[in-house]
Amino acid sequence: MTPDDTTEERIREAIANPKNMGEMSDADAVGTVGSPDCGDMLRMWLKFTEKDGRKVIDRASFQSFGCQTAIAVASVATELLAGKSIEEALKLDASELSKPLGPLPPMKIHCGQMVEGALRQALEEESGQVPAEEAPTEPSSVGGPTLLGQMSASAPTGGKLKIVKLDPAS
Repeated sequence: MTPDDTTEERIREAIANPKNMGEMSDADAVGTVGSPDCGDMLRMWLKFTEKDGRKVIDRASFQSFGCQTAIAVASVATELLAGKSIEEALKLDASELSKPLGPLPPMKIHCGQMVEGALRQALEEESGQVPAEEAPTEPSSVGGPTLLGQMSASAPTGGKLKIVKLDPAS
């Protein structure tokens, strides 16, 4: 079995039984990355607790609209995050968050980057590292619109799709 086969098998296993998938109504922080316009979006919820005098991640959950690899990476990442402090979690990059799956193929590296982005956004919100002009204006970001609702709201109306061919010379 090659490393690629092992990675594919681990991704299939994570997709067949994703861990921590779904909204967390009592989350302390939420991070969302992606664009409803292109269809790839990932939202991560974090719940914190005090352990040995430190604030650590108690639980993490996610919701993803994108490829199966993004679901697999988010699933294993939420397992890795339990018990980590904000500082420890901020040190994790995309490759570390996806490491339990094995090395991702180059065309799937963005899946790990999406998970990292959602995690960082949630952690920075919780730790107060978000500049004031970027901070959410309403405290309802935790209980805000669902990811599906956000995608649906930005979808074009009328049921028509316009395809624009790009000139390869440009």
